[in-house]
Amino acid sequence: MKVIVTGGAGFIGSAMVWQLNQRGITDILIVDHLGSNPEKWKNLRKLQYTDYMEREEFIEQIEDGAFDECDFDVIIHLGACSSTTQTDCTYLVHNNYEFSKALAIYADENDVRFIYASSAATYGDGELGFKDDEAESGKLIPLNMYGYSKQMFDNWMKETGLMDKAVACKFFNVFGPNEYHKESMRSFILKSYEQIKECGKVKLFKSYNPNYKDGEMLRDFVYVKDIVSMIMHFVDHSELHGIYNMGTGKARNWNDLVSATFRAMGLEPNIEYIEMPMSIRNQYQYFTEADISKLRSTGYDKPTYTLEEAITDYVQNYLMKNERL
Repeated sequence: MKVIVTGGAGFIGSAMVWQLNQRGITDILIVDHLGSNPEKWKNLRKLQYTDYMEREEFIEQIEDGAFDECDFDVIIHLGACSSTTQTDCTYLVHNNYEFSKALAIYADENDVRFIYASSAATYGDGELGFKDDEAESGKLIPLNMYGYSKQMFDNWMKETGLMDKAVACKFFNVFGPNEYHKESMRSFILKSYEQIKECGKVKLFKSYNPNYKDGEMLRDFVYVKDIVSMIMHFVDHSELHGIYNMGTGKARNWNDLVSATFRAMGLEPNIEYIEMPMSIRNQYQYFTEADISKLRSTGYDKPTYTLEEAITDYVQNYLMKNERL
């Protein structure tokens, strides 16, 4: 099998290459933009792949037809700007929308399987729920431009009919090895680990919703090893298409997450609750949970890691050992 993985040096992308390697698949072209980040390139060191190409060179060659005679089987498109605080809307449209369109057109014209990262950020404040119903997806209202750039592409895929042969993956709160380069967008498990090492405690926002106690706001935290296993399911089953949520289907609270991190380090929890900035209080999400019934209906029956299992694996086998996948 010949595979292109965009974003293949990034967090989920490098984990996807690791998953392919676990299956004995090494004929992989990794596409990414390494830039000057001192951590990102290190995600490549333990992976097996045949070639690497920078994003801009790759898209130029795609558009020039240089890849038209290549017999790739699947494109796993995970490359994107994933910062929810990015304010350069033109950059997001170019990087997350236009680049994705070019890849989708190439895949369609060359009969290549196309699997790509959408995002749970498309669900906005969750008022319409978190169900991956394609008939309703156009009604979603993302809260930030990152989410909207993903929504734009989902809508375009549906309007062109290309979604009928592609798979869109809506990731929820993903964490795990190889996220070290993501700076402010790193998971709170990693940030908690660093806080504990530095000062022996973790700071969490207080709740301003009477239905939730401090630290009991809920998120669907999902381990990156589960995410790449789910993607692999769609690599294996080319007859499947459409939009699919990827999470655990079970929301857990921040107290659970932080407590599990302490215990994985052999320590008792020590949590301090701090004021939430006024700027985010009115738009803070108190609950997200993936409805994964559609994914399960395709035959994917592998149990997901519990939050405690995932954090123990991440902390003890990767963070404490300074290891990567």
